[in-house]
Amino acid sequence: MKIYLVFLFTIVLATSCSDRKETATNQPNIIYILADDLGYGELGVYGQDKIETPNIDALASTGMKFTQHYSGSAVCAPSRYMLMTGIHSGKAYIRGNDELPERGDVWNFEAMNATPELEGQRPMPAETTTIAGHLQEAGYKTAAIGKWGLGGPGTSGHPNKQGFDSFYGYLCQRQAHTYYPTHLWHNTSRVYLDNEMIPPHQSLPEELDPYASSSYSKFQEQPDHASELMHTQALQFIKDNQENPFFLYLPTPIPHLPLQAPQRWVDYYVEKFGEEDPYLGGDYSPVRYPNATYAAMISYMDEQVGEIIDRLKTLDLYDTTLIMFSSDNGPTFTGGVDPEYFDSAAPFDGSYGNGKGFLNEGGIRVPMIASWKGVIPEGTTTNHISAQWDVFSTLSEIAGLETPSHLDGISFSPTLRGNTDTQSQHDFLFWEFPGYGGQQAVRMGKWKGIRKHMISDENLDLELYDLENDVKEKRNIAERHPEVIEKIMEIMKNNRTSPEVEAFKIPVLKD
Repeated sequence: MKIYLVFLFTIVLATSCSDRKETATNQPNIIYILADDLGYGELGVYGQDKIETPNIDALASTGMKFTQHYSGSAVCAPSRYMLMTGIHSGKAYIRGNDELPERGDVWNFEAMNATPELEGQRPMPAETTTIAGHLQEAGYKTAAIGKWGLGGPGTSGHPNKQGFDSFYGYLCQRQAHTYYPTHLWHNTSRVYLDNEMIPPHQSLPEELDPYASSSYSKFQEQPDHASELMHTQALQFIKDNQENPFFLYLPTPIPHLPLQAPQRWVDYYVEKFGEEDPYLGGDYSPVRYPNATYAAMISYMDEQVGEIIDRLKTLDLYDTTLIMFSSDNGPTFTGGVDPEYFDSAAPFDGSYGNGKGFLNEGGIRVPMIASWKGVIPEGTTTNHISAQWDVFSTLSEIAGLETPSHLDGISFSPTLRGNTDTQSQHDFLFWEFPGYGGQQAVRMGKWKGIRKHMISDENLDLELYDLENDVKEKRNIAERHPEVIEKIMEIMKNNRTSPEVEAFKIPVLKD
C-alpha cells in the first residue's frame, strides 16, 4: 500500500510539473529589467571594455541582442509611460518629467518626509491600460519593484491602480536621488529604513579634505542600500509565485545618479582604474572616486541579474521564463558621471546635447537583450528596428492575449522566435519631447530626422542624417534630400495630438 501511494504521488507530481511547463510554453513567466540611464555602450556585449558585466553578457549569449532598439523617450517618466502603455510620445498623456511644483516645495526632502503627498510625478490617468493590467486578465501575478515615477501615493497612477498586484520601491523619482532614503514604499505603506536623512543635492563641506575617503562617509556609508532591499524583494516574489505565471517588472534605479555603490565593488574598480579626482557634489552627492563608483554600480546591477537567473534555475523556472533587459534612455552627463571616459553611448555620441535628454541616437538608442531557453535562438543578433512601445504588443502576443487595437506598437515576437520572414516592420518611429527647448524626431529606414530647440518658427528646420553612414549624426544632409524631408515633416504633422497637459506643450507647434 505504501509503495502504491508513493508511486501515485510521483505520477501526480510529474504530471503537475509537466502541465506547468506546457502552460508556460503559452504563458511564460516574464521578467522585464529596466536599467536607468544606462548607455548603449556600457555593457560588455555592446563593446564596453572598462565596466565588467558578465551576467548580462551571458544573458545575450543565451538569447538575442537587439542593435536597433529605442527607448520611449529621452528621460525617465515618459519613457516608462511608453513602455507601460504601448503608446508613442506623439500621442501620450505623459511626455516629459513633471514634478507638479504647484503642490509645494517638492524638492525639499524634509518636506517630502513630512508630507507624502509631495512625492511622485504626474500620475497616469485612472483609465490607462497598462501591460501589467492586461497580463492580470490572463491570470498573471504582477509586481513592480524599483523606481516607478508614474504617480505618487494616493493618486490614480499608483502601481496598485495600474495593474500591479504588488509594488516595492521608490514611488517618486526625486526620492531616488539617494540610494540611502529614509523610506521606501510597499504598496500603499511607507517602509521606514535605518538611514539618516541626508538631502542628496549638496556639496562636500569646504573644511573636509576632498582627497580623503573618510570625508565622504556620510554620503556613502549608511545601513540600508535601496537596491539591495529591492533585489531581495524581487527574489522573494519569484519564489512566492513559482506555481503560477508571473510578470515581474524591475525598473532598477541603477546607474542613475547619485554615485553610491557597495564598497566592495568600489574598491575593486579603484584598484583597476587607479587614482582619480573626486566629484565634490552640488548637483548630486559628492563621491571620492566617481569613475570607479559608476562602474561599481553597473557591475552591482549585473551581479543582481546573475542572482535572479540563479534563482530561476534553482526553482526550475529558467526554461519557462522570458527575460528582457533594456534601459530607459541614454547616459547622463552630470553629477560626476563621465560618458566620454567610458564611451558610454558608443558607437553613438553620448556627450551633452546628444545623450540623455535629447532625441539623438545617444539619447534614445538603448541596449535590449531577450532570453528564453528553447524559444529564442541562442547567441543571435537582430537589426530589427523596434521601440519600447512595441513591448506591450509583444508580451500580449506571447501570453496568447488579444492585443488592444489602440496601441502604436508592433509585436516583435516573430523576431524573438527566429521567424524573421513573418515579422512586421514599422514604416517609421516618431518621438516628441517637450524638454530642453522642445524636440521631435523620426526614424524612417536609414533616415533620421530631428528638430531641436523648437522655441520659435525660426527653429523648425529639420536636420537629416543617414544612419548607415553617420551614426554620430554629425553630417546634416537635409539640403540634399528635400523629398525625404517632406515625408518626415508629414509624419511629424500627422502623427501627433495636442498634449492634454499644459507642461508638455511645445508652443511653437500652436497646440
